[in-house]
Amino acid sequence: MMSPFIPQASGPVFSEDERVNLYYLNELYADIARCVSLQLKENHQIEVPITSGIWGGTYLIADDEGKSKRRIWRMYFIANLPQNSPLDKRENMEHLVGYYYTSIINAFRPYGLELDLNMWGGRLPYSNGVKPSLTMHMVDSSEKVNWLRGFFIWNLVPWEESIIHDTIRNVKEFREKFNIKKTPIMKRDPKDIKYLLQDVIITYRTLENSFSSDFLEHARPIIDEIGGRFLEGLFDPVLIREFFFKVRENKLIVGFEETLQEYYLKEGLNVRRVEDWPVEKINYVPEGLKEKLIPPIKNIFASFKSNLDRKNGLL
Repeated sequence: MMSPFIPQASGPVFSEDERVNLYYLNELYADIARCVSLQLKENHQIEVPITSGIWGGTYLIADDEGKSKRRIWRMYFIANLPQNSPLDKRENMEHLVGYYYTSIINAFRPYGLELDLNMWGGRLPYSNGVKPSLTMHMVDSSEKVNWLRGFFIWNLVPWEESIIHDTIRNVKEFREKFNIKKTPIMKRDPKDIKYLLQDVIITYRTLENSFSSDFLEHARPIIDEIGGRFLEGLFDPVLIREFFFKVRENKLIVGFEETLQEYYLKEGLNVRRVEDWPVEKINYVPEGLKEKLIPPIKNIFASFKSNLDRKNGLL
């Protein structure tokens, strides 16, 4: 019988060809959070509910069973922590960090990863100024992945809501990274530009159901073209730079921001100043945006599960 403190998914996260099953990975991140909460309760008698799942939307670029279409070298998760909780005490937060990184090590060791904590407590750019989100960075000495990185957000909401809310911060990062006056394009590593383009595709797919028909007509062909080349293998530095300028010149990032602003301004919240929002609005998503964006995310994972169950003879 497995220890309740050893996180596990209902199926294998890594396949023999080193691809990742995003359905099982999402389950594993949720179970890591469960194990951490359980250890805090049993060892320190404190209640700290945590929600967690994949950050970065790689599940949007997967086959029908959730298997990644290309090898994933950079792994990310998001974890949502309650405000006004025992974690306000420094020693309890230290316990959480300790349990988190040991749970991650135990969760991924069966797949051959040798993860170790490299950094904890960095501030996530453009997060709340009063209660900034924190980062955890783990490196893999087996080199099966480059790293595993976690973002800890200070408001307990369902995982899907935190993913949608974080697109606001993504857009702010895009504005900075597409500024060629700040960092000229020829001084940038094409690999970094490639990951930036991947994030643009994922942000588009996450927000897609909220866009106007005009913006969809404008943006979809560009996203489809770049996404298609990703799946074929995008390695040509010249083409990578061409796609960078295509995204920039067609103002896709402006379209993302304007869509989010339309929903949030109705609530008196300016997405351009997300760092200044009241702490109770961390991870906040307006109802209209939830109605459009949460069902597609849930449907993706429901479809993965249905196809996996059929494959495994459970249907």
